[in-house]
Amino acid sequence: MTNFFEGIPKIAYEGANSTNPLAFRHYNPDEMVMGKRMEDHLRFSVAYWHSFAWEGGDPFGGQTFERPWYPQDNMANAKLKADVAFELFDILNAPFFCFHDADVRPETGNFADNASTLDEMTDYFAEKMEATGTRLLWGTANMFSHRRWMSGASTNPDPDVFAFAAATVKSCLDATHKLGGQNYVLWGGREGYETLLNTDLSTELDHMGRFLNMVVDYKHKIGFEGTILVEPKPQEPSKHQYDYDVATCFGFLKNYGLENEVKINIEQGHAILAGHSFEHEIATAAALGVFGSIDMNRNDYQSGWDTDQFPNNTPEVALAYYHILKAGGYTTGGTNFDAKLRRQSLDPVDLVAAHVGGMDTCARGLKAAAAMIEDGGLEAALGERYAGWQNASAKAMLNSDLGSIAQRVLDKGINPTPKSGRQEILENYVNRFV
Repeated sequence: MTNFFEGIPKIAYEGANSTNPLAFRHYNPDEMVMGKRMEDHLRFSVAYWHSFAWEGGDPFGGQTFERPWYPQDNMANAKLKADVAFELFDILNAPFFCFHDADVRPETGNFADNASTLDEMTDYFAEKMEATGTRLLWGTANMFSHRRWMSGASTNPDPDVFAFAAATVKSCLDATHKLGGQNYVLWGGREGYETLLNTDLSTELDHMGRFLNMVVDYKHKIGFEGTILVEPKPQEPSKHQYDYDVATCFGFLKNYGLENEVKINIEQGHAILAGHSFEHEIATAAALGVFGSIDMNRNDYQSGWDTDQFPNNTPEVALAYYHILKAGGYTTGGTNFDAKLRRQSLDPVDLVAAHVGGMDTCARGLKAAAAMIEDGGLEAALGERYAGWQNASAKAMLNSDLGSIAQRVLDKGINPTPKSGRQEILENYVNRFV
């Protein structure tokens, strides 16, 4: 045991009337929601990078956090960080965690040493996971921070960088497989461009498609049974990224024959940057059959960049979980807190409290979503709005042609009268539950 969280007890459920800032008011892991334990619905995960690797900097200022494992330039500090991480998982009773390779091992500058230290940390994690029961939701590779990735990874104009990226993903997929990870995520942090003046779009997209096919092939070769996920983001750090939003990612997957092999991990903050709502992206992925998992956070609506704050908006979260539940819930996916403290929140207790609040917000949102589904009001309104399509002649029209449809309009004198969409009534309905 370390003394980093000294004096902070394990977080317990105390109910909605509790005023204890270090207690769950809504998240009760064993509460049954639509026939399933709340913990099994939500499948919470703690993000290693924001909780333990981030130093509190922003584009205008450097490190504000002082952690005993900084800098992570040796294995002793890497293992100390792991010790503290698993203590937080235990305090929160979080069932899962996620990590990038660069979060957990020193950066040596060469692949052989990076792979060796990652392998050593994988064994260290395995012992802790066996002792605590904490599981790995997903692993991934950081292919955006080091200067070698400045022009992309799989899309890089230098074939040596492509090779380094392929080797890196292999090592990270091996580590994820060894730890029983339930997913593997690829986020193309710099898979995009700054200017078209020096970018061959078709070549870069083809290389990215081939790279992802290689990942899928290797998954099957080693018998990894988890899900391969890609994560959309429209911009930042690149001016324009190829994985812009869910629809763009689906088009990419379809173009390279991967739509049945790869699902999508959707982040709330990235959805906002793309000009969408979180529920839009989830509903789109569900409609296209590629919904996989989520990164839960929020953006500051006064800022034009990805602020990765912990969620605190129950109505937003409720609508997200409504579409997740409607899609059948998670399979291998979960709710990963891709969220970080504000750079002024310096203390260990801030890190605990942030997760407690986020977990409670998600629990409230889940219960509201389940209540709406069980009440059936939104489904009834939807059914009423599309009722005309249950008519046999309407269904037949979809298998007809323009000429026949035009003749039907003439024969029947069809002259539609618009009907209200009742948006405000439905918004008021949602507010009854949140």
